[in-house]
Amino acid sequence: MATKFTKETYLYWYELMLLLRRFEEKAGQLYGMQKIRGFCHLYIGQEAIAAGCMTATRGEDKFITAYRCHALGIAKGITPKAAMAELFGKATGCAKGKGGSMHFFGVDVGFFGGHGIVGAQIGTGAGLAFAEKYKGTDNVCLTFFGDGAARQGMLHETFNLAMLWKLPVIFICENNNYAMGTSVERTSNVVDIYKLADAYDMPADSIDGMDPEAVHESVIRGVNRARKGEGPTLIEIKTYRYKGHSMSDPQKYRSKEEVEEYKQRDPIETSREKLLNVFGVSETEIEAINERVRVEVEECVKFAEESPWPADDELLKDVYVDQNYPFIVD
Repeated sequence: MATKFTKETYLYWYELMLLLRRFEEKAGQLYGMQKIRGFCHLYIGQEAIAAGCMTATRGEDKFITAYRCHALGIAKGITPKAAMAELFGKATGCAKGKGGSMHFFGVDVGFFGGHGIVGAQIGTGAGLAFAEKYKGTDNVCLTFFGDGAARQGMLHETFNLAMLWKLPVIFICENNNYAMGTSVERTSNVVDIYKLADAYDMPADSIDGMDPEAVHESVIRGVNRARKGEGPTLIEIKTYRYKGHSMSDPQKYRSKEEVEEYKQRDPIETSREKLLNVFGVSETEIEAINERVRVEVEECVKFAEESPWPADDELLKDVYVDQNYPFIVD
């Protein structure tokens, strides 16, 4: 169980992953109580991706993802209170209660969604990276999408331009095996998604998404390339969601045995074991983290419950752009 990562890194990973897990579990519970309405896609099982990406990037970098966005948004800096309030549709939510589960935004912390159209964020992520290059920064954009979105035409058009212009973008395919209920094998003869990069001479990697160390090391390689002006990287992160595609998913397309097999490599549990057995962290310290996370989740629910609904005059705000806005500057 040797590791080159520090105890502090593992403590950070463990607490972050546990927070994301407990937040999502609570969201699922509240959905069942009809406190949360509409669509709701949980990240349970995929937390090591968020953890590894956070330690491989810096605050100025941008994240953009699809509709399974709660965990990445919180990891990037959206507060659990603002996240839960958004799920409740309250005015104090990160999108003023107008986005809901699928459309988290935290532009102030570099989180640009939360996008419901499958694959649409791939092009937008490249656009964010283009903006950074245009401004002359060395910031990067991590653009997340699922295995289902890898079959969208947007991906190929974006890969072409990203390589042509050497954009500072890391394309991250969170391959959790199923696009809704359709397995990767049923959607394409190319089941190793990282190989899609070959057509564009784009560097690519395929890694274990249940291990925050593997995620960190792969992402930081891509980030370092991008910061040096060497262009994009595609990383296929093989992961697994323990819950359904959404809260309405009966999950008849997979067996309980398959789910349990992945749970044997749960990143939170393996990180906990490493803290105890490699770094000598005590059970008391672990329990203190567990309690801190429990309190934080309970507080965010209380905050959401007590927050006001959006005012009636908010209905058309943030929907239309002022027609006099100077889109073209002479």
